[in-house]
Amino acid sequence: MTMPKRPNLLFILTDEQRGDTLGRAGNRQIQTPHLDALADDGVLFENAFCAYPVCTPSRYSLLSGLYVHQHGGGGNSATLAPGLPTFPRLLREAGYRTHAVGKMHFTPTYLDVGFDRLELAEQDGDGRLDDDYHRDLRAHGLLDRLDIMDQRAEFRARAPEDYWRTLGAQTSDLPEEWHSTTWIADRALRALDGWDADGGNLLMVGFVKPHHPFDPPAPWDRMYDPDRIDLLPGWTPEVPERDRGYSGYFPNAELTPEAVRHATAFYYATISQIDHHIGRMTALLRRKGLYDDTLVVFTSDHGDYMGFHHMLLKGGHIYDPLVRVPLLIKFPGGEDAGTTRQTLASLTDLAPTILRQARVEPPPVMKGLNLAQADADRPFLFASSTGHRYMARSRTHKLILGRDHSQNLFFDLERDPLEMTDLFEEPSCQAHIEEYRRAITNWLMFDAPPPVYRDTGAPSIAAPNVPPATDDHRAQTYRYFEEQFERTAGDGGAAVTGKAHE
Repeated sequence: MTMPKRPNLLFILTDEQRGDTLGRAGNRQIQTPHLDALADDGVLFENAFCAYPVCTPSRYSLLSGLYVHQHGGGGNSATLAPGLPTFPRLLREAGYRTHAVGKMHFTPTYLDVGFDRLELAEQDGDGRLDDDYHRDLRAHGLLDRLDIMDQRAEFRARAPEDYWRTLGAQTSDLPEEWHSTTWIADRALRALDGWDADGGNLLMVGFVKPHHPFDPPAPWDRMYDPDRIDLLPGWTPEVPERDRGYSGYFPNAELTPEAVRHATAFYYATISQIDHHIGRMTALLRRKGLYDDTLVVFTSDHGDYMGFHHMLLKGGHIYDPLVRVPLLIKFPGGEDAGTTRQTLASLTDLAPTILRQARVEPPPVMKGLNLAQADADRPFLFASSTGHRYMARSRTHKLILGRDHSQNLFFDLERDPLEMTDLFEEPSCQAHIEEYRRAITNWLMFDAPPPVYRDTGAPSIAAPNVPPATDDHRAQTYRYFEEQFERTAGDGGAAVTGKAHE
């Protein structure tokens, strides 16, 4: 088989997807046939972890190959410093055509991290006041009412009881063709259709889902029966004492098994909807004769508790359901197809791995593993999180260090994979703990990460769809949100399916 000089690269990123939510990863209830087929054609990494279980910091780490204490983007409104190398920027400099579609979660919204073109569908903060998706919804008199109610505090304060009772797991207000998942997938397919056999294309597809609210559109909302859904591993009858300091987006102490099963069913439905569209993408690449020689990466920026320790969403200690993510890599030419690896893989490994596949030498600051090498591994995997929490994890044990002593935890993962029993004060574990503590110190090099870098005036890409920073488009869009939200309040948020003024 003849390899193209520069392989095409398809990077698919979901948001808030746990590592155990693939059929191929052992989940017997979720239906992900297209991702399972991708795993059969590639490599499944069973021990893959994000660098920071929050959206933007994690994304900056996978783009740059750096940990958060190195790139400084430690918050959802942070900016990646323009001088840092990223794999899209280095590919663009090497002659690649670079394109991203969907949720990127940058500040400013169209931040130039190396993509020639950005077609955005944002969710958090001011991004939804700038992006292509919400401009498109607005032009058609539509509003993703449940999503804006979930994502912006001023609208969430007006949420009906239904929203709280269902943990934000409800059928989308939008018809399927206007749901963010379909909108993103359709534009990704349009981009893929423009590829040819000469190679040299990078497409990054960022899905908003399965991030909360868990709002599959009809008919996906009926795909899973909550009464038949098993609680994921780690559910406890109540919140453990050490986790009660984290109250949660929805009050964790008030969760019930029935409510979590309902949320899990809708969470699975949003993943299955994404899986369907990934099947459309791989089918198109096959029809064009490009599939075999395209590098395909699938992963997520972080996970979700989804009932673990009686909690939902994210925050608190760096437990595995938050940092463990799915990772599938289909290498060009079918290399190692159908294999499963136990490599302790970090999302910081993706940038150097992708660059090497494109025959671009990673810069020295990208010290991650080359995941194309079957024997690539590390003794410790590291992550950090909000509140100055740091993790060192091997296959057998995990140390979490916090700002104060009460946040320090140590787990024997072989005997206690669900992280129930803290052994930090156990005398027989002290030598082990000291080894892991030294590993964290050597990794960080400094006592604390630098301040968050934020620059709303940082260079954005120059493209016709990027709104000027100096006009009033944000005020107009926000007024539209207010008007549509109030207009639908009386009917309980029923779907708006026509022009606003028809």
